Amino acid sequence: MGLWKRLMGKLPDELSYEEARAVLESSKRSGEEELASRADAEPEMLYYLAERGAPKVRRKVAANPATPAEANRFLADDADDDVRAELAGKIGRLLPDFLNSERDRVCTLTLETLRKIAADQLVRVRSILANEIKSFECVPKDVVLALARDVEQTVSVPILEYSPLLSDADLSEIMSSARAQSALAAVARRRGVSEKISEAIVASLDVEAVSALLSNPSAHIRESTMDRVIENAEQIVAWHGPLTKRSDLSLRALRRIAGFVGTALLRDLTERHGLDAETEKVIKRALRERLDSDDEAAESKEDKARKEVMAAKAKGTLNESYVEEAVEAGRRDVVIEALAVLTEAERPMIEKIFSARSAKAVTALVWKAGLPMRIAFKTQTMVLKLPHDELLPARAGVSFPLGEDEMRWHLSYFGFEKG
Repeated sequence: MGLWKRLMGKLPDELSYEEARAVLESSKRSGEEELASRADAEPEMLYYLAERGAPKVRRKVAANPATPAEANRFLADDADDDVRAELAGKIGRLLPDFLNSERDRVCTLTLETLRKIAADQLVRVRSILANEIKSFECVPKDVVLALARDVEQTVSVPILEYSPLLSDADLSEIMSSARAQSALAAVARRRGVSEKISEAIVASLDVEAVSALLSNPSAHIRESTMDRVIENAEQIVAWHGPLTKRSDLSLRALRRIAGFVGTALLRDLTERHGLDAETEKVIKRALRERLDSDDEAAESKEDKARKEVMAAKAKGTLNESYVEEAVEAGRRDVVIEALAVLTEAERPMIEKIFSARSAKAVTALVWKAGLPMRIAFKTQTMVLKLPHDELLPARAGVSFPLGEDEMRWHLSYFGFEKG
């Protein structure tokens, strides 16, 4: 009776085998949940809970670092998505420790569990794993390559950006076959991007990827490659800022850049160290001409879009029809601004989603704005102009094809609160 009374409340700090067994025999759910998360629980008891526990109990077992390798492998096939998600996070975090085990069976089962999770049908599970193991060197190469080639950007991007196991040959092959443009940008953000990879990124003329490359101070870029960037940069404003901040620009390149960047960037260039007299003279003359033309006073497209959207909001016309009309006209800046206002988010967050070109993320964004699925589909086709095989159509012609939890999760990847 004394043991039973103790079990009716919180388990003791030091748990005996008899007390733990009594929890299992009592079928008391709260006791099972606590036992499932205990670091001092016996391995066979954790395996028992992994096999027979309720979903909430199995989630605790999946998250428990003390859970034996056999139970982890068993849980990798669990029908509950949250169980597998908990397991993915734990395996990812503790992978080096598991693989350093002196027991060969623990290593073998851990690798089996890792490969099973990496191939999980649920994007969230694979994404959790990818984010946890992205910087590890102990991950098997086949797992890294599978995640790097994943069609979902929330899975592939962390690996492409951070994994030290990807060679230039791997990156070249993935970039040439990748459907999502976010793959190029992820590679461009890698530490120490080689000249060969930089050249391939610039050859793609992908605006986001080249911008990321120029913003990466550790990227190695040949002078000839930089010349190609400058040849195209005049018409691509997104490259101007990161281009002028490069520390490896030749004086010839600086003079060419001075001919097309804006006033604020020209001011930055005039303060740059190491300029020869001729280059400094060219840049200052360009600055005077730019000031005389009063380019700085002109309203940006973003400013105009914001004024228009805020005026619509004030009149009470910032609604479904307003956004749909802007989408059908391909007015990207107005659509972005309208979605920012309707979701109460900062514009850069919305721009990041649009730049990622993810049909699922854009669909979730439109849902968050309180707009119907047809606007989400039109945004994919008329604003983002996604290829046919990347489109996410409505379910039954009208409904959102994703569950609310999944849409919240996609938004959280870009900074939205999950609530």
